[in-house]
Amino acid sequence: MTVVVAAAVVIQEGRVLLTRRAEGQHLAGMWEFPGGKLEDGESPEEALGRECLEECGIEVEVGEILEVTHHRYPEKAVLLLFYRCALRAGEVRHLQVADHAWVAPQDLDGYPLPPADEGVVARIKALLA
Repeated sequence: MTVVVAAAVVIQEGRVLLTRRAEGQHLAGMWEFPGGKLEDGESPEEALGRECLEECGIEVEVGEILEVTHHRYPEKAVLLLFYRCALRAGEVRHLQVADHAWVAPQDLDGYPLPPADEGVVARIKALLA
């Protein structure tokens, strides 16, 4: 079974928001774009709004889709929908994440990302070049 996940590529002042997965989670300690699984009956845009608020206390404005990626981990398959987003309100807090960073595109390679997230990095670098 494939899990559908929406991820927010939040861009502000030429930098992109990364959050660090908390201990005890799948891929703990890795950096990622905020977001999460869609709940029953929820659109990707609704999931992004809910997940960003729950994970780090921010409201985002969801824009266009940037990338769609399918990745198979040993324990599950994920279909990731990456959306360009803008910060609408709030300051990033660590509610369900271990840490966060606003990263310049050229510095993204210095943050260990899950294999499923790696494909969108080239797109972000091109977008913010």
